[in-house]
Amino acid sequence: MDYLVQTVVAGLMLGGVYALVAVGLNLIFGVVKIINFAHGELVMMAMYMTWWLWNSWNLNPYLSLVIVTPTMFLFGVLLQKVMIGPMQNSSPIMKIFATLGLSVLLQNLALFVFGGQFRSVSIPWAEQNTTILGVSATYGRITAFVVALALVLGLFLLMNRTLIGTVLRSLAEDRETAGLIGIPVQRYYLLAMGLGAALTGVAGTLIIPFQAAYPLVGAHFTLLAFVVVVLGGLGNMAGSLIGGLLLGIVETVVGTYIDPALQQVAVFVVFILVLIVRPQGIFGGSARNAEVGLK
Repeated sequence: MDYLVQTVVAGLMLGGVYALVAVGLNLIFGVVKIINFAHGELVMMAMYMTWWLWNSWNLNPYLSLVIVTPTMFLFGVLLQKVMIGPMQNSSPIMKIFATLGLSVLLQNLALFVFGGQFRSVSIPWAEQNTTILGVSATYGRITAFVVALALVLGLFLLMNRTLIGTVLRSLAEDRETAGLIGIPVQRYYLLAMGLGAALTGVAGTLIIPFQAAYPLVGAHFTLLAFVVVVLGGLGNMAGSLIGGLLLGIVETVVGTYIDPALQQVAVFVVFILVLIVRPQGIFGGSARNAEVGLK
Protein backbone atom coordinates (compact mmCIF):
# COMPACT_ATOMS: atom_id res chain seq x y z
CA MET A 1 0.00 0.00 0.00
CA ASP A 2 2.86 2.37 0.86
CA TYR A 3 4.45 1.61 -2.51
CA LEU A 4 1.19 2.46 -4.28
CA VAL A 5 0.97 5.79 -2.44
CA GLN A 6 4.59 6.50 -3.41
CA THR A 7 3.78 5.75 -7.05
CA VAL A 8 0.67 7.93 -7.09
CA VAL A 9 2.54 10.85 -5.53
CA ALA A 10 5.29 10.50 -8.15
CA GLY A 11 2.58 10.57 -10.83
CA LEU A 12 1.04 13.71 -9.36
CA MET A 13 4.38 15.48 -9.43
CA LEU A 14 4.94 14.55 -13.05
CA GLY A 15 1.35 15.47 -13.88
CA GLY A 16 1.88 18.97 -12.51
CA VAL A 17 4.43 19.67 -15.25
CA TYR A 18 2.11 18.14 -17.86
CA ALA A 19 -0.64 20.47 -16.66
CA LEU A 20 1.66 23.49 -17.01
CA VAL A 21 2.39 22.58 -20.63
CA ALA A 22 -1.28 21.88 -21.34
CA VAL A 23 -2.67 25.14 -19.91
CA GLY A 24 -0.35 27.04 -22.24
CA LEU A 25 -1.73 25.08 -25.18
CA ASN A 26 -5.27 25.63 -23.92
CA LEU A 27 -4.69 29.37 -23.59
CA ILE A 28 -3.39 29.63 -27.15
CA PHE A 29 -6.24 27.57 -28.52
CA GLY A 30 -8.90 29.38 -26.54
CA VAL A 31 -7.77 32.91 -27.39
CA VAL A 32 -5.88 32.74 -30.69
CA LYS A 33 -8.01 29.88 -32.04
CA ILE A 34 -5.15 27.84 -33.41
CA ILE A 35 -4.24 24.22 -32.69
CA ASN A 36 -0.48 24.47 -32.20
CA PHE A 37 1.15 21.18 -33.14
CA ALA A 38 4.57 22.71 -32.41
CA HIS A 39 3.73 23.40 -28.76
CA GLY A 40 5.91 20.55 -27.49
CA GLU A 41 8.82 21.83 -29.55
CA LEU A 42 8.68 25.02 -27.49
CA VAL A 43 9.26 22.86 -24.41
CA MET A 44 12.16 21.23 -26.24
CA MET A 45 13.65 24.64 -27.04
CA ALA A 46 13.49 25.63 -23.37
CA MET A 47 15.13 22.36 -22.33
CA TYR A 48 18.00 22.82 -24.76
CA MET A 49 18.38 26.48 -23.77
CA THR A 50 18.58 25.52 -20.09
CA TRP A 51 21.08 22.77 -20.86
CA TRP A 52 23.25 25.14 -22.94
CA LEU A 53 23.31 27.79 -20.19
CA TRP A 54 24.28 25.11 -17.67
CA ASN A 55 26.86 23.41 -19.91
CA SER A 56 28.46 26.58 -21.30
CA TRP A 57 28.11 29.03 -18.43
CA ASN A 58 27.56 26.72 -15.45
CA LEU A 59 24.31 28.55 -14.73
CA ASN A 60 21.98 26.77 -12.32
CA PRO A 61 18.82 25.74 -14.23
CA TYR A 62 16.53 27.30 -11.65
CA LEU A 63 18.38 30.60 -12.01
CA SER A 64 18.20 30.29 -15.80
CA LEU A 65 14.43 30.72 -15.53
CA VAL A 66 15.03 34.48 -15.54
CA ILE A 67 16.57 34.10 -19.01
CA VAL A 68 14.63 31.21 -20.52
CA THR A 69 11.12 32.41 -19.57
CA PRO A 70 11.29 35.92 -21.11
CA THR A 71 13.15 34.52 -24.13
CA MET A 72 10.36 32.02 -24.78
CA PHE A 73 7.78 34.78 -24.25
CA LEU A 74 9.49 36.86 -26.94
CA PHE A 75 9.69 33.82 -29.23
CA GLY A 76 5.95 33.27 -28.82
CA VAL A 77 5.28 36.93 -29.65
CA LEU A 78 7.55 36.67 -32.71
CA LEU A 79 5.83 33.45 -33.79
CA GLN A 80 2.42 35.13 -33.60
CA LYS A 81 3.66 38.24 -35.39
CA VAL A 82 5.51 36.54 -38.22
CA MET A 83 3.67 33.26 -38.82
CA ILE A 84 0.36 32.86 -37.02
CA GLY A 85 -0.96 36.42 -37.37
CA PRO A 86 -0.70 36.66 -41.18
CA MET A 87 -2.67 33.42 -41.55
CA GLN A 88 -5.18 34.16 -38.78
CA ASN A 89 -8.13 34.02 -41.19
CA SER A 90 -6.89 31.01 -43.14
CA SER A 91 -8.60 27.64 -42.99
CA PRO A 92 -7.99 25.40 -39.96
CA ILE A 93 -6.24 22.85 -42.20
CA MET A 94 -3.69 25.45 -43.32
CA LYS A 95 -2.97 26.39 -39.70
CA ILE A 96 -2.48 22.73 -38.78
CA PHE A 97 -0.08 22.19 -41.68
CA ALA A 98 1.82 25.36 -40.76
CA THR A 99 2.35 24.34 -37.14
CA LEU A 100 3.23 20.78 -38.16
CA GLY A 101 5.81 22.24 -40.53
CA LEU A 102 7.17 24.40 -37.70
CA SER A 103 7.39 21.30 -35.52
CA VAL A 104 9.47 19.43 -38.11
CA LEU A 105 11.64 22.50 -38.67
CA LEU A 106 12.44 22.90 -34.96
CA GLN A 107 13.11 19.17 -34.55
CA ASN A 108 15.61 19.12 -37.40
CA LEU A 109 17.18 22.39 -36.30
CA ALA A 110 17.75 20.89 -32.84
CA LEU A 111 19.24 17.77 -34.47
CA PHE A 112 21.58 19.92 -36.57
CA VAL A 113 22.72 22.16 -33.69
CA PHE A 114 22.84 19.73 -30.76
CA GLY A 115 23.05 16.34 -32.46
CA GLY A 116 20.98 13.28 -31.60
CA GLN A 117 22.51 12.69 -28.18
CA PHE A 118 20.52 12.92 -24.99
CA ARG A 119 21.43 16.13 -23.15
CA SER A 120 20.83 16.18 -19.41
CA VAL A 121 21.59 18.45 -16.47
CA SER A 122 23.02 17.05 -13.26
CA ILE A 123 22.30 19.01 -10.10
CA PRO A 124 23.20 17.18 -6.87
CA TRP A 125 20.65 19.14 -4.84
CA ALA A 126 17.81 18.34 -7.26
CA GLU A 127 18.70 14.64 -7.17
CA GLN A 128 18.63 14.38 -3.38
CA ASN A 129 15.72 12.55 -1.80
CA THR A 130 13.58 13.83 1.02
CA THR A 131 10.71 12.20 2.88
CA ILE A 132 7.46 14.01 3.68
CA LEU A 133 4.70 12.13 5.55
CA GLY A 134 6.35 8.86 4.67
CA VAL A 135 6.53 9.61 0.93
CA SER A 136 9.95 9.98 -0.69
CA ALA A 137 10.68 12.33 -3.60
CA THR A 138 13.62 14.26 -5.04
CA TYR A 139 13.91 17.97 -4.48
CA GLY A 140 13.89 18.50 -8.25
CA ARG A 141 10.51 16.84 -8.72
CA ILE A 142 9.04 18.59 -5.68
CA THR A 143 10.24 21.96 -6.98
CA ALA A 144 8.84 21.26 -10.44
CA PHE A 145 5.46 20.29 -9.01
CA VAL A 146 5.17 23.27 -6.64
CA VAL A 147 6.23 25.85 -9.24
CA ALA A 148 4.02 24.30 -11.94
CA LEU A 149 1.02 24.23 -9.62
CA ALA A 150 1.62 27.84 -8.54
CA LEU A 151 1.82 29.02 -12.16
CA VAL A 152 -1.31 27.15 -13.21
CA LEU A 153 -3.22 28.67 -10.30
CA GLY A 154 -1.68 32.06 -11.10
CA LEU A 155 -2.86 31.83 -14.70
CA PHE A 156 -6.32 30.85 -13.49
CA LEU A 157 -6.44 33.95 -11.27
CA LEU A 158 -5.11 36.11 -14.11
CA MET A 159 -7.86 34.90 -16.41
CA ASN A 160 -10.66 35.26 -13.87
CA ARG A 161 -9.69 38.13 -11.56
CA THR A 162 -7.92 40.73 -13.73
CA LEU A 163 -8.80 43.09 -16.56
CA ILE A 164 -6.29 41.41 -18.86
CA GLY A 165 -7.93 38.06 -18.20
CA THR A 166 -11.38 39.51 -18.88
CA VAL A 167 -10.18 40.85 -22.22
CA LEU A 168 -8.58 37.53 -23.17
CA ARG A 169 -11.77 35.67 -22.28
CA SER A 170 -13.82 38.13 -24.33
CA LEU A 171 -11.58 37.41 -27.33
CA ALA A 172 -12.08 33.71 -26.77
CA GLU A 173 -15.86 34.21 -26.81
CA ASP A 174 -16.24 36.64 -29.72
CA ARG A 175 -13.28 38.22 -31.48
CA GLU A 176 -15.38 40.37 -33.83
CA THR A 177 -17.42 41.99 -31.08
CA ALA A 178 -14.28 42.59 -29.00
CA GLY A 179 -12.74 44.43 -31.94
CA LEU A 180 -15.87 46.53 -32.46
CA ILE A 181 -15.74 47.87 -28.89
CA GLY A 182 -12.16 49.01 -29.29
CA ILE A 183 -10.10 46.10 -27.92
CA PRO A 184 -6.73 45.85 -29.77
CA VAL A 185 -7.25 42.24 -30.80
CA GLN A 186 -3.86 41.64 -32.40
CA ARG A 187 -2.01 43.04 -29.39
CA TYR A 188 -3.78 40.62 -27.06
CA TYR A 189 -3.14 37.77 -29.48
CA LEU A 190 0.57 38.54 -29.11
CA LEU A 191 0.17 38.50 -25.33
CA ALA A 192 -1.68 35.16 -25.34
CA MET A 193 0.88 33.48 -27.58
CA GLY A 194 3.71 34.94 -25.50
CA LEU A 195 2.19 33.70 -22.24
CA GLY A 196 1.62 30.23 -23.69
CA ALA A 197 5.23 30.04 -24.88
CA ALA A 198 6.54 31.40 -21.55
CA LEU A 199 4.76 28.59 -19.70
CA THR A 200 6.48 26.03 -21.92
CA GLY A 201 9.76 27.76 -21.08
CA VAL A 202 9.19 27.29 -17.37
CA ALA A 203 8.10 23.68 -17.91
CA GLY A 204 11.18 22.86 -19.97
CA THR A 205 13.51 24.34 -17.36
CA LEU A 206 11.78 22.56 -14.49
CA ILE A 207 11.85 19.16 -16.15
CA ILE A 208 15.41 19.10 -17.55
CA PRO A 209 16.96 17.98 -14.21
CA PHE A 210 15.13 14.64 -14.50
CA GLN A 211 14.18 14.40 -18.19
CA ALA A 212 16.87 14.48 -20.89
CA ALA A 213 16.50 16.73 -23.92
CA TYR A 214 16.67 15.25 -27.41
CA PRO A 215 15.32 16.41 -30.79
CA LEU A 216 12.08 14.39 -30.67
CA VAL A 217 11.16 15.09 -27.04
CA GLY A 218 8.84 17.90 -28.18
CA ALA A 219 6.59 15.46 -30.04
CA HIS A 220 6.14 13.57 -26.77
CA PHE A 221 5.05 16.71 -24.95
CA THR A 222 2.77 17.81 -27.78
CA LEU A 223 0.86 14.53 -27.68
CA LEU A 224 0.64 14.59 -23.89
CA ALA A 225 -0.59 18.19 -23.90
CA PHE A 226 -3.35 17.37 -26.39
CA VAL A 227 -4.44 14.38 -24.34
CA VAL A 228 -4.56 16.53 -21.19
CA VAL A 229 -6.52 19.28 -22.95
CA VAL A 230 -9.06 16.83 -24.33
CA LEU A 231 -9.38 15.08 -20.96
CA GLY A 232 -10.05 18.34 -19.15
CA GLY A 233 -12.10 19.95 -21.89
CA LEU A 234 -10.96 22.41 -24.54
CA GLY A 235 -10.77 25.89 -23.06
CA ASN A 236 -11.10 24.63 -19.47
CA MET A 237 -8.04 25.71 -17.43
CA ALA A 238 -9.06 23.92 -14.24
CA GLY A 239 -9.79 20.82 -16.33
CA SER A 240 -6.27 20.95 -17.77
CA LEU A 241 -4.81 20.95 -14.27
CA ILE A 242 -6.84 17.94 -13.16
CA GLY A 243 -6.33 16.20 -16.50
CA GLY A 244 -2.55 16.67 -16.23
CA LEU A 245 -2.47 15.23 -12.71
CA LEU A 246 -4.63 12.29 -13.81
CA LEU A 247 -2.43 11.60 -16.80
CA GLY A 248 0.71 11.66 -14.66
CA ILE A 249 -0.83 9.11 -12.28
CA VAL A 250 -1.92 6.80 -15.12
CA GLU A 251 1.50 6.93 -16.76
CA THR A 252 3.41 6.30 -13.53
CA VAL A 253 1.16 3.52 -12.19
CA VAL A 254 1.20 1.63 -15.49
CA GLY A 255 4.97 2.05 -15.83
CA THR A 256 5.53 0.81 -12.27
CA TYR A 257 3.06 -2.06 -11.99
CA ILE A 258 2.71 -3.31 -15.58
CA ASP A 259 5.45 -2.33 -18.03
CA PRO A 260 7.19 0.99 -18.79
CA ALA A 261 6.80 0.18 -22.50
CA LEU A 262 3.01 0.40 -22.07
CA GLN A 263 2.92 3.87 -20.53
CA GLN A 264 2.04 5.61 -23.78
CA VAL A 265 -0.42 2.86 -24.66
CA ALA A 266 -2.27 3.42 -21.37
CA VAL A 267 -2.36 7.18 -21.94
CA PHE A 268 -4.00 6.81 -25.33
CA VAL A 269 -6.39 4.11 -24.13
CA VAL A 270 -7.68 6.64 -21.59
CA PHE A 271 -7.74 9.27 -24.33
CA ILE A 272 -9.81 7.12 -26.69
CA LEU A 273 -12.20 6.06 -23.94
CA VAL A 274 -12.87 9.67 -23.00
CA LEU A 275 -13.47 10.58 -26.65
CA ILE A 276 -15.97 7.74 -26.98
CA VAL A 277 -17.80 8.21 -23.68
CA ARG A 278 -17.54 11.98 -23.21
CA PRO A 279 -16.09 13.73 -26.29
CA GLN A 280 -16.35 17.20 -24.69
CA GLY A 281 -13.90 16.12 -22.01
CA ILE A 282 -14.37 14.95 -18.44
CA PHE A 283 -15.35 18.43 -17.29
CA GLY A 284 -17.13 19.32 -20.54
CA GLY A 285 -18.64 22.63 -21.38
CA SER A 286 -16.24 23.57 -24.11
CA ALA A 287 -17.02 21.37 -27.08
CA ARG A 288 -19.10 24.15 -28.60
CA ASN A 289 -16.24 26.61 -28.20
CA ALA A 290 -13.91 24.18 -29.94
CA GLU A 291 -16.26 23.96 -32.91
CA VAL A 292 -16.52 27.74 -33.12
CA GLY A 293 -12.76 28.08 -32.99
CA LEU A 294 -12.32 25.72 -35.93
CA LYS A 295 -14.76 27.45 -38.24
